[in-house]
Amino acid sequence: MSVSPIATMFDRISPKYDALNHLLSFNIDKVWRRKTAREVAKRQPATILDLATGTADLAIALAKRNPQAHIVGMDISEKMLEIGKRKVAKQKMDSQIELRIGNAANLPFEDNTFDAVTVAFGVRNFEDLDKGLSEIHRVLKPNGRAVILEFSMPEHFPVKQLYRFYFKHLLPHIGSIVSKDKNAYSYLPASVERFPKPSVFVEMLAQKGLSNGQAKPLTFGIATLYTATKV
Repeated sequence: MSVSPIATMFDRISPKYDALNHLLSFNIDKVWRRKTAREVAKRQPATILDLATGTADLAIALAKRNPQAHIVGMDISEKMLEIGKRKVAKQKMDSQIELRIGNAANLPFEDNTFDAVTVAFGVRNFEDLDKGLSEIHRVLKPNGRAVILEFSMPEHFPVKQLYRFYFKHLLPHIGSIVSKDKNAYSYLPASVERFPKPSVFVEMLAQKGLSNGQAKPLTFGIATLYTATKV
């Protein structure tokens, strides 16, 4: 199986990924993940698929908030998963969280398998967003929920202007110095800018059969929490 450029990039930055996430977001990313886990817990799902699980931060947050759930975390980066497996073992959650390599565009699960599918800061990295959303719909059970946390661009003064300067100039510079990978942290702001606006993304979810979509802005719109239901 050929390794995608995205997987190669995340393999390269995996040793510094967690530290940089927390540094560059001023630790707000932890708060956002806890909000996501609480949102998922409202339905008390028995089975959860966490796509683009990376180093398993969301999977672990989900396990803490949803102790009744079996969680499968999937990612295309083998190096990220290796770190995630060590973190899961340290939390003694091996029996609750299973981490597997795989691509969101071709999920190895039967139709109607999961009560919830989550993605944190990874849906914009799907190599085929259309196929990835179709697969999320396919593996969700009827009435199952998609809960997606993703970066977004603030729209209101002065946060819009301040954040764009930070995101396009300071963040790539700091990220490249710490990670020694200039391309990865130039990719981040570019990928966020390319991603559909919240209203457009909610419409994309609806087109895939994920209805009742909502987009909740977090921290002045720096991130957005999307929810939608398979009907």
